[in-house]
Amino acid sequence: MNRNSQLSDVLHVLLHMAERPDPATSEALAAAMHTNPVVLRRLMAGLREAGLVASAKGHGGGWALSCPLDRITLRDVQAALRAPAPVWLGFREDRPACPAAQAVQAALSAAVQAAEATLLERLGAVTLAALSREARRRRARQAAARRRGGPQRPIS
Repeated sequence: MNRNSQLSDVLHVLLHMAERPDPATSEALAAAMHTNPVVLRRLMAGLREAGLVASAKGHGGGWALSCPLDRITLRDVQAALRAPAPVWLGFREDRPACPAAQAVQAALSAAVQAAEATLLERLGAVTLAALSREARRRRARQAAARRRGGPQRPIS
């Protein structure tokens, strides 16, 4: 099954952008995502339209956040991506008149709707500011472990 990692990829990039004092180029951000700059620009276009990021062309240009981290929720980012539904199950639609197929589709549809509502509620409760604090906490813990000579698990 294919998994869509757009949300986690873009959140990762937004946190890196938040740490920069200057705009970040598509090339630099694409490298952080391990993707092509064209793919990154397509993803960022939705964020720009939603007012979450801004872009500037030319020397010194690039991508920058348009509003404070505490005003952007994970749900805002997910909505701006215009990605497929965050919870998805495929349904067979080749037997629409079959009562068994109707029962299965009704049960699965209700479960998917409930799961999606819960997920979106939770995404709406987490800001980029909270995510940034957690990333800084983990980075500090990782640095302390390195100084002690302890195990080093990259956090990216």
